[in-house]
Amino acid sequence: MGLQPLEFSDCYLDSPWFRERIRAHEAELERTNKFIKELIKDGKNLIAATKSLSVAQRKFAHSLRDFKFEFIGDAVTDDERCIDASLREFSNFLKNLEEQREIMALSVTETLIKPLEKFRKEQLGAVKEEKKKFDKETEKNYSLIDKHLNLSAKKKDSHLQEADIQVEQNRQHFYELSLEYVCKLQEIQERKKFEFVEPMLSFFQGMFTFYHQGHELAKDFNHYKMELQINIQNTRNRFEGTRSEVEELMNKIRQNPKDHKRASQFTAEGYLYVQEKRPAPFGSSWVKHYCMYRKAAKKFNMIPFEHRSGGKLGDGEVFFLKECTKRHTDSIDRRFCFDIEAADRPGVSLTMQAFSEEERKQWLEALGGKEALSHSFNTAIIPRPEGNAQLDKMGFTIIRKCISAVETRGINDQGLYRVVGVSSKVQRLLNVKTCNEVDLENSADWEVKTITSALKQYLRSLPEPLMTYELHGDFIVPAKSGSPESRVNAIHFLVHKLPEKNKEMLDILVKHLTNVSNHSKQNLMTVANLGVVFGPTLMRPQEETVAALMDLKFQNIVVEILIENHEKIFRTPPDTTFPEPTCLSASPPNAPPRQSKRQGQRTKRPVAVYNLCLELEDGDNPYPSKEDTPTSSLDSLSSPSPVTTAVPGPPGPDKNHLLADGGSFGDWASTIPGQTRSSMVQWLNPQSPTTTSSNSAVTPLSPGSSPFPFSPPATVADKPPESIRSRKARAVYPCEAEHSSELSFEIGAIFEDVQTSREPGWLEGTLNGKRGLIPQNYVKLL
Repeated sequence: MGLQPLEFSDCYLDSPWFRERIRAHEAELERTNKFIKELIKDGKNLIAATKSLSVAQRKFAHSLRDFKFEFIGDAVTDDERCIDASLREFSNFLKNLEEQREIMALSVTETLIKPLEKFRKEQLGAVKEEKKKFDKETEKNYSLIDKHLNLSAKKKDSHLQEADIQVEQNRQHFYELSLEYVCKLQEIQERKKFEFVEPMLSFFQGMFTFYHQGHELAKDFNHYKMELQINIQNTRNRFEGTRSEVEELMNKIRQNPKDHKRASQFTAEGYLYVQEKRPAPFGSSWVKHYCMYRKAAKKFNMIPFEHRSGGKLGDGEVFFLKECTKRHTDSIDRRFCFDIEAADRPGVSLTMQAFSEEERKQWLEALGGKEALSHSFNTAIIPRPEGNAQLDKMGFTIIRKCISAVETRGINDQGLYRVVGVSSKVQRLLNVKTCNEVDLENSADWEVKTITSALKQYLRSLPEPLMTYELHGDFIVPAKSGSPESRVNAIHFLVHKLPEKNKEMLDILVKHLTNVSNHSKQNLMTVANLGVVFGPTLMRPQEETVAALMDLKFQNIVVEILIENHEKIFRTPPDTTFPEPTCLSASPPNAPPRQSKRQGQRTKRPVAVYNLCLELEDGDNPYPSKEDTPTSSLDSLSSPSPVTTAVPGPPGPDKNHLLADGGSFGDWASTIPGQTRSSMVQWLNPQSPTTTSSNSAVTPLSPGSSPFPFSPPATVADKPPESIRSRKARAVYPCEAEHSSELSFEIGAIFEDVQTSREPGWLEGTLNGKRGLIPQNYVKLL
């Protein structure tokens, strides 16, 4: 049962039961006061905990934002790029969430803590003050009554009358005070119902707003989350494919390590212990060095290196070899030793110790010593064993029959081409003498997984991968970077450079894979999954190395592009008017920067596309005269030194402005087989005399020469500015304005009234009614 009401009429009687009811009301208010006090304390703790959580979340977000993945290789896939950016997306998500949490924490103070403190202070505090006055008046009233009743009746009447009046006045004052106190008690009991609960409602409204904002953020994040899950799954699938290839290579090397030594620029290299002689009391010491020798130049390099000291690299020494002789154990108390004399250090002889007798013989052979082996340090690349598979009539028949059987019997089978057949059955199917005798479509003897495995095995058994060793590096380059459109155009162009039989077989296969991907809801073989399966089947590097296997993911991307664009690539010729040789392009050129008005001169020069030249030394003029143009044989393009792209423009102090955005020529030149490099150079610079002899000079293009292999329509950069009057132009690259005076545009945008600008490297034109500056080498005249 709740509190009994306090009747005003009971104030005059002030009965014991009335006093019990007052004490009950007072006890309830005291309980309420303690509860609110604890609630305020808990609310402040909640705010402090929320702020601590927010600080921890923000620190976590900062940690996510500051971390960056390092990837193996010289490029990353789009999926890996999205995964790398995902940490920043997570960081931004947490940051936005914590901003809402901070708003909620502030609202808790304003909507809960302060109203409760005000209620406790102004309302409950006022009742406490009224209670003190009431208790004081009660004490005073009943003390006065006791004193009055103790008056002697013998007192004078006037004195007694005066005492009666005083008692009555005091009782009246006490009665009025009692009425006010009773009214206040009942008022506060009713008031607390809304003045206490209303702040709680505001508090929960703030919490619900925070969680609603989180829900909205989650909704906005959901689309990105779904895409990221696909990126992660694609990367995981590529990882599984790459891991199996790497493990296979590792096992090959484990079984025959000598047969898989990488080709090196050195005739011999490896660790040797070198005797260092000290003053007489100290004798001599043996220090481990990593030694490298070039036989043609007789140049010997050695660098001290000790694994046990944390891999500290010492200062190297270089000398030219004069003579090498074997040391016998009767002249030195160590095995596997030989002496070296330096031509440029008369009278100096170094004693070296190999790790074994076999290694000593190899060093003696390389250094021209007396004993030699029949094989050298750098074993040539072991050619892959060739199988019986050929791109002949029988090969086409096998592939067509396998494809027909798969599309008839198993197009909807889950894991098609990922589920592997029994090896013995696959070999038996491939070893059938006459393929026409096998009815794959109707025979239950051949499972679908056996047929798919046979198809993959046949393609892998070809003497050369279907997309050839020669074009392997070319196919990889556009997959590493560039816009989706440029990738498709580059691969479209390269497919039509394949031998006719290869292209025909690739067409048949990719058409089938397109059909398989169209049934991905049933067979779960998406384009990405098919890329993982057929990337290593259709493309292989000529030399098996870990670095080459790290490019396996880009092989998968090439296959994905083939499947997604089958009709365009195989049914239409490549666009010979396309102005960019995209298979060698990492990204569009940078927009030329505006002229610095403060300095009165340009800080950088406009960038031209694919202007091939050799690397400039620090002191070289970036625009050498014809006589000073550096020359080199085409073989130098495969050297590990970086090859950069010069920027055309008037000579000036900015001699080091080289086009490095998106990778250098050397990045991809080193991956292209030697027999194709000449054609690559011709593609970049068709006017260079690259085919006359191996010693032909490679000179930089002049600003007016064409960098394209198929003579596209003249661009603005091909003509002097004086000749440009009001004409139309089309954008060949997208551009985003960095200044209000510049125009932003996409590929294909048409500019009206194009004229020469006062600023070198820029034009003026009108697009969609707006006039502004246009990078000169981003457009071509119509």
